Amino acid sequence: MQENPPGQQRVLIVGASGGIASVLARLLVANGARVFLAGRDPARLQPLADELAMPCGLVDATDPDQIDACADQAVAALGGLTGITNCAGSLLLKPAHLTTSAEWHATLAANLTSGFGCVRAAGRLLRADGGSVVLVSSAAARVGLANHEAIAAAKAGIIGLVLSAAATYARQKIRFNAVAPGLVRTPLTKGLVSSELAEKASLAMHPLGRLGEPEDVARAIAWLLDPAQGWITAQVLGVDGGLADLKR
Repeated sequence: MQENPPGQQRVLIVGASGGIASVLARLLVANGARVFLAGRDPARLQPLADELAMPCGLVDATDPDQIDACADQAVAALGGLTGITNCAGSLLLKPAHLTTSAEWHATLAANLTSGFGCVRAAGRLLRADGGSVVLVSSAAARVGLANHEAIAAAKAGIIGLVLSAAATYARQKIRFNAVAPGLVRTPLTKGLVSSELAEKASLAMHPLGRLGEPEDVARAIAWLLDPAQGWITAQVLGVDGGLADLKR
């Protein structure tokens, strides 16, 4: 364990090898932070850890006990934590009557249970010095979109989780916030814009006339993790090109 300069950010990133999370990791490290990269796929996780010369660990984010163990590893490797963010998740676009029970439970586990695990770990590990936790919701939790029932419910749960945790741990100076992206170009969403017609339809939903890029969301998460935003908690930041709030 190396000595940390005063004020250096030390962040656990869960789901670190994903499209947004990997950009976030690079951004944080470029700005002088140290990160612990956690994910379930060593073939994707280890190359990122090698590139950034940062520690990593395997975790099934749908299991809060595994997140607890991973957070303990991060504390040991980084000499403590100033922040945690959960970028693990999944995407299911189906109407309710075509969604199986297995798909419903898997969607909740990947998106909401993983977020709860990070909140629980933060409540245990950040109590002494405070810190920042950023979870990922969705524009679909803030505006009605067809065929989004399962994912919208899971991502709306993230908003409730953030609000409650922000109230519970305010005295310990732990800040809880969320970002709520629109459609972002990542490997997870590639199939949604696989044709010109599908891309045109997706673009038309976003008033600013473009889809999101991983950098758009990563910058927002990094901003909320920064101790400079020490008076911001219990907020849901829409990073969605106006999707959830504008009509044109």
